[in-house]
Amino acid sequence: MAADIYLFIKDILSIKAPKKSPWALRMIVLTFSMLFGLYICSVCLNQVSIHTNIGLANVEVVQRPCEPPNIEPWEKPYVHYPHPKTFSRAECRCNPVRYFAILSTQRSGSGWFETLLNSHLNISSNGEIFSVKVRRSNISTIVETLDNIYNLDWLTSASKNECTAAVGLKWMLNQGLMKHHEEIVEYFNTKGVSAIFLFRRNLLRRMISILANSYDQNARPLNGTHKSHVHSPLEAEILARYKPTINTTLIIPNLRQVEEMTAQAIQHFNSTRHIVLYYEDIIKNRTKLLDVQDFLRVPQMDLTSRQVKIHKGSLSQQVENWDDITKALNGTPYESFLHSDYRM
Repeated sequence: MAADIYLFIKDILSIKAPKKSPWALRMIVLTFSMLFGLYICSVCLNQVSIHTNIGLANVEVVQRPCEPPNIEPWEKPYVHYPHPKTFSRAECRCNPVRYFAILSTQRSGSGWFETLLNSHLNISSNGEIFSVKVRRSNISTIVETLDNIYNLDWLTSASKNECTAAVGLKWMLNQGLMKHHEEIVEYFNTKGVSAIFLFRRNLLRRMISILANSYDQNARPLNGTHKSHVHSPLEAEILARYKPTINTTLIIPNLRQVEEMTAQAIQHFNSTRHIVLYYEDIIKNRTKLLDVQDFLRVPQMDLTSRQVKIHKGSLSQQVENWDDITKALNGTPYESFLHSDYRM
């Protein structure tokens, strides 16, 4: 009996090592695999997130290029999409812009012609920019100024800014244009700038206008102010009262000099896209302004100007020594200047 009890107690107190369960091992491996998988996924997601953010940033910085309008192949070099630094073109960003320059001589109607262009809703001509000497001191300053104008960053009262379709300036031949003509022609051809030549046929009328304007700069009859252009008939009448005396010994050399200079300018810029206009032709036939708008590829509009012409009527009434002028020009290639006339 005692032996049986001893064996029973021994069985109870004896500790046996448990057998390893396959199910438990599977659970441990599964748990480890899940944790490791979650770690790998988190790393991958972080990497994807970084690349996605970079991609989104690039989309914001790089704008979609503008699709060119339906234009002829020859026009493509003259169609531009400026990116101004001073403002945003906003909804007009993809509106094409043409570049132009009015090339002229003083007292040839360029101021009046420019006001006509600026009355168009989509044309911005920024005036006689290179009348300031420092801007034409060398070709580098000229190019820098032109870049600002054609990038729409040259802000004047004529600027249409966002929705400008044609932008340019007025440039006199003696304002660095002839001196640096080779570099400027190259710039025009490279940048796609179109030239609008505007001259006077009757160079005698131009000479009278120059002398009268020079007198006004010193005498200042309009309340002590000098005005090259006026906007009222009264102001025009006051300025027209002055009648200059022309030096007849210099009249033919001066006329010839201007004639040669204008012909040379057209020759220099012959390789550019250009149009040649004459002040008298525009006055006689206003459809010439439609030709200009077609040249600039802008919608046609009625163009207007507030400027009032100063010297009207017969030339004989505008100078002091008309008889001397007649004698000097009769029988010369410039005799026709004595008789040609027009009404405005």
